Amino acid sequence: MRPLVSVVVPTYNRPHPLAELLESLSRQTYRHFEVVLINDDGERVDDIVALYPELDVHLIHCRDNIGHVEARNIGVKAANGEFVMLCDDDDLLLPSHMERMVTEIADADFVYSDVEIFHYRVENNQRIPTARFLFAYEYDREAMRKFSTYVPSGSLYRKAIHDCLGYFDPYVHHYWDWDFFLRVSAACRVKRVAVASVLYAFADNGDNLSRQMNDKRRMYLNRLSEKHGLGDLPMKNFWLLLEEPEVKKRRSNSEVIWDGSPIVSRLAELQNRV
Repeated sequence: MRPLVSVVVPTYNRPHPLAELLESLSRQTYRHFEVVLINDDGERVDDIVALYPELDVHLIHCRDNIGHVEARNIGVKAANGEFVMLCDDDDLLLPSHMERMVTEIADADFVYSDVEIFHYRVENNQRIPTARFLFAYEYDREAMRKFSTYVPSGSLYRKAIHDCLGYFDPYVHHYWDWDFFLRVSAACRVKRVAVASVLYAFADNGDNLSRQMNDKRRMYLNRLSEKHGLGDLPMKNFWLLLEEPEVKKRRSNSEVIWDGSPIVSRLAELQNRV
């Protein structure tokens, strides 16, 4: 019996990207999975879920907007799978991704892949890629204390990890993923999988948390640093940080499998026929 994977997805008012994610999940070659979708008090998504009846979706509606970190905690606690796969509602998984990750976790507790960051424009309710950038870096835990190259979308881990380490920490908010990675890598077997089978959306005019540079973000970064003893961490623009010598020397080769085509959702097809 193949293990059940629980894909945990918090969502908030991004119907079209969410539909594209569900489309990408419907194309997975690995079929033994459920989707735990947590609607963080945003607009209803029932009609979008209904477009994908072949997916086993457990839809949870939050009565209040509790934030993406607590929404993930709710999703993980509701997950039925032996394994948890994290995914943001605007990122995408290529068809072979889940299959590969389930295979790779056989000798590990936590696996994550490389990603391709894609810029896009929106046309006819659909994201059209306009540029792409390979985000692939060697795993080095000590270097990860200075700059995280972990993208949570598509990462797979044993749900039992939470029994030992607890859940995601809303106290560090923006940096919940970096915090979780440091906690996991200190106690568990972590492996990077050198295939770029996750597509990470980054719009120049979008709402990515990584674009926000403000006093509150500095507060959360300081909290992360204090929690792990990381010292004074820089809060530069993401793209500038990638050009830092210590980060550049960690760049690695990866298996690139995306053909560059957009993933067209059933929602976009339906709306474009009207």
